[in-house]
Amino acid sequence: MNDILDVHTHTLASGHAYNTIKEMALEASEKGIELLGITEHAPTMPGTCHEFYFQNLHVVPREMFGVQLLLGSEVNILDHEGTLDLSDQVLKKLDICIASIHPPCYKKGTKRENTNAIVGAMENPYINVIGHPDDGRYELDYETIVKKAKEYGVLLELNNSSVAPGSFRPNTRENDLTMLKYCKQYEVPVIMSSDAHTAYDIGNHVYVKDIIKEAMFPEDLVVNHSKEMLLQMIENRRKSIL
Repeated sequence: MNDILDVHTHTLASGHAYNTIKEMALEASEKGIELLGITEHAPTMPGTCHEFYFQNLHVVPREMFGVQLLLGSEVNILDHEGTLDLSDQVLKKLDICIASIHPPCYKKGTKRENTNAIVGAMENPYINVIGHPDDGRYELDYETIVKKAKEYGVLLELNNSSVAPGSFRPNTRENDLTMLKYCKQYEVPVIMSSDAHTAYDIGNHVYVKDIIKEAMFPEDLVVNHSKEMLLQMIENRRKSIL
């Protein structure tokens, strides 16, 4: 599988990661990654950067060491309506936005409530990716999630960190296989991400590639093979605002 993208990574600005933007870009270049997304945790996550960080990202070059950079945020879903912890005024200035549920920021609900939270986040036109929807601590209706992802043009993430040995997220492999079953049925694209918190993990998709193989999932629905496919999906979301 051609794998030239990794759009979910963190630098030390997130508070619990360990490298700089420059170090991350250099490592991506050495690994043959052509497009790198750096998506710092948004302000509700303990220890991360202030909203000012995201407002000032325009000062950072969008190419380093031959690697195209997308600079954005992994925003937190805060409630069962899908409220996010960065305003649209900030989100619209970012290159890419991932929306995720994290325990410090979200009170677990029922299957229906958790599903509503994800769908509510998808409805925001600045959201491009739903991060680690396989987290078994938050039960989801995967058929609904997949159908809504297709409706809104949002990518569902296969998070390598979720299924790596030692992951604190339960039932991730089973949940990914269920999600891929519906993505295959409804022809909905997905994206593999490392969720790297250190440069050494950039481009590490080994565990989710194994799940894709087990699911016999079509490689042309895995956007990591094409910068153009990813960038077009982001552009289409922007156009939906107009």
